[in-house]
Amino acid sequence: MATDPRSPAAGLQGSRCSGCAVTVYPAEDTCPRCGEPADPAALQGTGTLWTWTVQRYAPKSPPYQAPPGGFVPFALGYVELAEGVRVAAVLDLEDLDDIRIGMPLTVAAGPGVPRARPTARGEEGT
Repeated sequence: MATDPRSPAAGLQGSRCSGCAVTVYPAEDTCPRCGEPADPAALQGTGTLWTWTVQRYAPKSPPYQAPPGGFVPFALGYVELAEGVRVAAVLDLEDLDDIRIGMPLTVAAGPGVPRARPTARGEEGT
């Protein structure tokens, strides 16, 4: 049984086109640009914040169901990885006012949308 490319056990798995060399996340069997076959590619997982927004209001219900503690605002952004791929991720930061375009982040796969946190010193390029 193959590992789900979005599972935490798989790391951040994308794919790279065998024809035009474009890299995408999540992994695809064929290239979205040229249609050639694509091969699995482990993505580095470090990059910089390209853009972001803060969700300050709970979504309409249904289908949304508030968690037991109630809705808590959160940030969602696109992180541009070293491979040139932009990955949508929830931004795990203590203070939403600290978010800045260009800040170094580390992205990890998880259940649902990937999550990004500030990159620790010495972690760049891993």
